[in-house]
Amino acid sequence: MKDMSWESYRIFLEVARQGGLTGASQVSGLSPATVGRRVLQVEEAMGRPLFLRSQTGYRLTSEGQALFEQLQGMEAIARGVESWRQEGQGTSTVRLMAGTWVTWLVCENFSAICTERDPFRLDLSISERRATLTHREVDVGIRAVEPTEPSLISRHAGEVAYAAYRRKNSGEALAGRWLAVSQEDAVSAYLRWPHEREADTIAVIVSRPRSLLDIVRAGAGQAVLPCFVGDLDPALERAGEEIRALRHHQWVVTNSEDRHRRDIRAVSDRLFRLLRSHADLFAGKRPSRT
Repeated sequence: MKDMSWESYRIFLEVARQGGLTGASQVSGLSPATVGRRVLQVEEAMGRPLFLRSQTGYRLTSEGQALFEQLQGMEAIARGVESWRQEGQGTSTVRLMAGTWVTWLVCENFSAICTERDPFRLDLSISERRATLTHREVDVGIRAVEPTEPSLISRHAGEVAYAAYRRKNSGEALAGRWLAVSQEDAVSAYLRWPHEREADTIAVIVSRPRSLLDIVRAGAGQAVLPCFVGDLDPALERAGEEIRALRHHQWVVTNSEDRHRRDIRAVSDRLFRLLRSHADLFAGKRPSRT
């Protein structure tokens, strides 16, 4: 137990998060065999099984879940110390997590978030899953639901509307051709909508939400997109009214313990201003065409 390295614990955390050796291998850069050996070492040191192994992956036992929760606290402390060290050296990193389309907006307006004059590095992570900040996996995140964790600070950045879009002037020819991500990748409500409402008329399946915009532009069919994406594209038009059931709020979230870190505060403030400057578009108010 006393000889167990923090690196072995970190690999245990990755296996738990990724649900298996392959995912943890991709994140850590180690081979699956090495990852498996490290997990066995941790189990031997703990003297109890930490995972239930099956053909579908690794699932934590109750003892494994208990260790996972304790190590998350240790990981948060380690990250805090490393961030403090980096900030003192002027080489800090800010980790921003956002969904596909907010990331698209950030990339379209990147200088509003980070410039060559900033003394920090920006790590931009794209995920449709909820940003986890309690244990500092992420420094700044976007959530569709106001966080209830007491350790988090949130600012309301407005509402997000959705509608179906098709290539302009394609008319009703595409009405029976829906485009969707695969069911296993349909994490968000707008991605599940075609499967729940139009499953029999889905003509094309993609694995990434970002591809929906490209194939709608190509005239392959119609797809549900955020209005701030579809309405800004001159090649697209709405295929019907806003889908009101999909409308939701969005929040810029940070960890309360990081409120005084200048780099995190800068990214959070800039992201909030960017989202607020597009608030009408996010809410589905179409831009005027001149």
